[in-house]
Amino acid sequence: MRVVVKVGTSTLAHPTGRLNIRHVETLCKVLSDIKNAGHQVILVSSGAIGMGVGKLGLAARPADMPGKQATAAVGQCELMYTYDKLFGEYNHTVAQILLTGADVEHAGRRQNFVNTLARLLEFGALPIINENDTVATEEIGVGDNDTLAAIVTACARADLLVLLSDIDGLYTADPRHDPAARLIPVIREITPELLAHAGGSGSSLGTGGMQTKLRAAAMVTAEGADMVITNGGYPERLYDIVEGKEVGSRFLGKKEG
Repeated sequence: MRVVVKVGTSTLAHPTGRLNIRHVETLCKVLSDIKNAGHQVILVSSGAIGMGVGKLGLAARPADMPGKQATAAVGQCELMYTYDKLFGEYNHTVAQILLTGADVEHAGRRQNFVNTLARLLEFGALPIINENDTVATEEIGVGDNDTLAAIVTACARADLLVLLSDIDGLYTADPRHDPAARLIPVIREITPELLAHAGGSGSSLGTGGMQTKLRAAAMVTAEGADMVITNGGYPERLYDIVEGKEVGSRFLGKKEG
């Protein structure tokens, strides 16, 4: 199985922006074990700006574009250093790919990305992909890493996309405000009613929300792949997800025939 795992800033970092060591160490251990079992793994990782905020000791995420790009430049170094060290402990080689919207919208550049990704997997490397926040702006950016993860899933012809978030899955209402909200374990179709349940961004350090996740699900399921939303605070759940067990919310891919 070829699996794309997207990890959000809320999983990687504490609200201070500093690295959440427990989450990241467990995530790298579990992904290494899944790879050892014979699966191909691609990691789409947020966190460059958030970790840059922590590394620089800033009080909050910058609001201006140059500030975001500067913190991303600092944070991306820290992020890849951490991944290289932790995956290296389990004898896995990582590769960094940074993309902008232009890279996936231009046919030639997109094909170059597809070719590179295929060869990295052939070599047995673990690609780690992020938006190139150091140069990306609203005009040339993908916009959020849920969308980026969906694009990567399509380009890689992956079987499964897992979005590790700060929530257990898709609920009938916002569980932070409604105690009667129920988790929806299986979604066969993304309806207007489902879209109506989507709120805004969750973490102050991140950019994604449930709306971006539902858009990602629509893209991924149209390509025939499944997508799962689950809580990134429990990376061990990835074992069950890969085995097809009921964890979080699973959006079923549209199968031919």
